[in-house]
Amino acid sequence: MQPVLLKPGIHWVGAVDFNLRNFHHYSRSPEGSTYNAYLIQDDKTVLVDTVSHHYFDELVTHISALVEPQKIDYIICNHLEQDHAGVLPRIVELCKPEKIFCSTMGLKSISRQFNTEGWPVVAVKDGERLNIGKRNITFLETRMLHWPDSMVSYVEEDRVLFSNDAFGQNVATSRRFVDEYERPLLLRAMKDYYNNIVLPYSPMVLKTLDRVVQLGIPIDIIAPDHGLIFRTPDDIKFVLDSYRAFAEQKPKLRAVVAYESMWGATESMAFAVGDGLDDEGVPYVLIDMQHNHVSAVMNELADSGALILGSATRNNMPMVNIAALMAHVKGLKPQNLVGASFGAHGWSGEAPRMMAEELASMKVDVVGEPVRAHFGAKAEELAACRELGATVARALKEKVKAFA
Repeated sequence: MQPVLLKPGIHWVGAVDFNLRNFHHYSRSPEGSTYNAYLIQDDKTVLVDTVSHHYFDELVTHISALVEPQKIDYIICNHLEQDHAGVLPRIVELCKPEKIFCSTMGLKSISRQFNTEGWPVVAVKDGERLNIGKRNITFLETRMLHWPDSMVSYVEEDRVLFSNDAFGQNVATSRRFVDEYERPLLLRAMKDYYNNIVLPYSPMVLKTLDRVVQLGIPIDIIAPDHGLIFRTPDDIKFVLDSYRAFAEQKPKLRAVVAYESMWGATESMAFAVGDGLDDEGVPYVLIDMQHNHVSAVMNELADSGALILGSATRNNMPMVNIAALMAHVKGLKPQNLVGASFGAHGWSGEAPRMMAEELASMKVDVVGEPVRAHFGAKAEELAACRELGATVARALKEKVKAFA
C-alpha cells in the first residue's frame, strides 16, 4: 500500500488493520478499521497523528516514500488515545521533531502516558493558528468528543479538516475515500461507530456542528482518524447532516427486543412481545444476547425508538449477558427511548423488576408492568407479553409523533 494524495502536499500515511474485530475491547469491528495519519509538506513538514503500536513499520514506510522521517519538523497530536498515539515515543525518537503540538488537556495526559522528558511539547489553545509556510493550521478544541484532550486541526488554504475520531468509521479497505465505497455500507459503519463510541457526547457533537456553521469554515475534505475520507461536496454534506441526525436522537418507529433465556421460556416470551409489536404495525428485531455482542444492540438502536429487555432470573439477578448489556447501554446514555421488561424464573423472579428499574435509571420511558412467568410461560403469560409489546408500540407511536 502506498501513501495517498489528498491535496498537493498532503498525503494519507496511515495503516489499515484488516483483521481487527475487537475495537477498544468494548465494541465489535467486523469490517476491521484503519489508523489514519497524515503528512503535510510545506516549509515545515508536519505529521498529523500517528497509529497503533502494531503499525510502526507501516507508518514509517509510508512516510519514507515521501520524505525522510528525520525531516519531520512538527507532530500534531489531535488525540492521545493509544490507537492514535501508540507509536508516538518511537516516532519522536526517530524524527526528533522541533515541536509536538497537543491541546491544553492533552498536555496533562501525554506525560502520564509516556516518558516525555526532553520532548518539545507545546500546548495550543482553542483557535490558535500555526504557520508552516504557505499554509496555516487552526486548532479547535473538541473536548469530550470523545476525550477531554480531543481537538481538530484545520488547514485553511487547502480547506482540509483533520477531524480526529469525529466522523470516523471502522472500515478496512484498500480504498481511502468515501466516494469509492458503497453508501449503505458506509452509513451502517458510521452508525455502528457513533452509537458505540460517540453517542454519550451527542451534546458536544451538536455544539461543534453549530460552531462550524457559525465560523463559516469552508471544507473540501474531512479526514478522520478511522475509516474513509470525505472529499466531495455531497459526501461532506452527507456526513455533517448524518452526525446531526445521530446526535439529535429522534426516536424511530422500530423496536429492539434483547433477551437472554436459560431453558427457553424467556425466549418464547420474547417472541410473544414481538407479536404484540407486530399487531400494532411496529417493526422489531429480536436479539439473543447469548449469541450477540452488546454493541450489536446499540447498532440496532440507531434505527429504533424502543428497547425491551427480557431475562431469566439467575442468582436473584438478570442473566450475565443482559447485565453486561445494561451496563454498556447505560454508559452510552441513549435518549428518547421507550422501554419495558419481561422474563421467566424458577424460585425468585427479580430480573424483570430489576431491568425495569435499570431502564428507568437510564431515563427510558418504561411502560407497562414487568411480565413474569413462573418456570414455563403459560398461555396467560404469553398473552400478557403480547399485550406488553402492543403497549410499547402504542407509546412509541406517540413519542415518534411528538418529535415529528
